[in-house]
Amino acid sequence: MSSELKTKTQKLKEIFQSMGKVVVAFSGGVDSTLLLKVAQDTLGDKNVLAVTALSPLYPERELAGVKKLIETLGLRHRLIQSNELEIPGFSKNPPNRCYYCKNKLFIELLDISEEEAIPFVIEGSTLDDDRDHRPGRMAIQELGIRSPLKEAGFTKMEIRELSRRLGLPTWDKPSFACLASRFPYGEEITEEGLRRVDEAEDFLFGLGFKQVRVRHYGNLARIEILKEEMARLMNGSLREKVVSHLKEIGYHYVTLDLQGFRSGSMNEVLG
Repeated sequence: MSSELKTKTQKLKEIFQSMGKVVVAFSGGVDSTLLLKVAQDTLGDKNVLAVTALSPLYPERELAGVKKLIETLGLRHRLIQSNELEIPGFSKNPPNRCYYCKNKLFIELLDISEEEAIPFVIEGSTLDDDRDHRPGRMAIQELGIRSPLKEAGFTKMEIRELSRRLGLPTWDKPSFACLASRFPYGEEITEEGLRRVDEAEDFLFGLGFKQVRVRHYGNLARIEILKEEMARLMNGSLREKVVSHLKEIGYHYVTLDLQGFRSGSMNEVLG
């Protein structure tokens, strides 16, 4: 481990020690899993509570991973139900959509922290998150939610490296964003659209693609995969299989983005 990573890891532990008890917003992704693990190692089981929100924006495949991780870690865990489509303004999909979602989620987590007499709610933002359009950060800051990984100076690459060293199965897990991020700004987010995106991505992951986004434009699907996997997708039989399945679930047109996968591609239109 590099001296810089050692320093940041020690700083992260000191941040936890200063908090004493924490509620962790736990999605099962790379960042929140490391956050939860270091919190557990530093504070002990009884001082850490993981909370996961279930909603139409959260794929079923992610929930299975969350449950397995919690079982492995042996921590207290609460599942809460959340339907962002009921938030006024959210389904209209404005550029600050994430603000509405994060505001609702963390108000609920603050209520849980008060109920459990736990003084801090924490989440897994990193330094890299400042490089993209992240309106949810405003809600996090307004509500006083702490971001220990960011405070300790962790980048995504360092989080993966430390996760690998700690033996966490998520160290090389593909990045994930909620299903609402598959809709272009201004296009209404519906349960039917979310279901279609989820089913399309689940199918592509099932075919062995490592990183997948299916961007939803009404009846058109724009597939993003890693550039090195494009040749495999364009193999005649596999291409036809993908087109056939996506049409079966409701898409009329199926396209492949030649730029390949990139996180936050819907934000490119924001300049």
